[in-house]
Amino acid sequence: MQELILKILTVGPFMSNCYVVGSETSGEGMIIDPGAEPDAILNTVRETGLNIKLIVATHSHIDHVGAVKQVKEKTGAAFALHETAGQSWIVEGMSRVLGGMMGGSFEKTPPPDRFLKDGEMIKIGDLQFTILHVPGHSPGGIALAGHGIVFTGDSLFQFSIGRTDLPGGDYVQLMTSISTKLMVLPDETIVYSGHGPNTTIGTQRKGNPFLREWAARKG
Repeated sequence: MQELILKILTVGPFMSNCYVVGSETSGEGMIIDPGAEPDAILNTVRETGLNIKLIVATHSHIDHVGAVKQVKEKTGAAFALHETAGQSWIVEGMSRVLGGMMGGSFEKTPPPDRFLKDGEMIKIGDLQFTILHVPGHSPGGIALAGHGIVFTGDSLFQFSIGRTDLPGGDYVQLMTSISTKLMVLPDETIVYSGHGPNTTIGTQRKGNPFLREWAARKG
């Protein structure tokens, strides 16, 4: 049985969750959503001893990709985004929008080395995660599911959902994504979100007010 290493950092002014994930058996790992504080992220990587092979962004908003450049330079890992999120105008445009909201600027995100597709399996040593395309918060939003956990980015939070008022957001699309891609996972699946505490699919199925309202609307 694979021994999964999982370290969680909350970084930057947006308090985004960054995840260092890897296999204790193979020693290989990936970083999900390095949004800020590259030194803290790299220190955590050193503590784990993992050889980082991949950097994955659940979407291209700057609070999830702000430290990609520095982390990529230090680890030599490939950078991966969903094929839609990889469009440069989205990455650069959202960097300006969100950077302006915080009154600051961010380093330009490097272009992706790899584009991800819905249903694709990514392998990190002996670990495997399935890419789930969950647009609605942003066009190229993804989740990564495997080993009893799912990294949902800004699609699903504890008792909340991602905002849909930014460019490319769509409430109906997001709720459809959550319903068809995330709520089909087992209740015991642990949800690691882009912001806030972890939860489970079952807890959100029962208690998330957005999901309950959506279910009532759909009849």
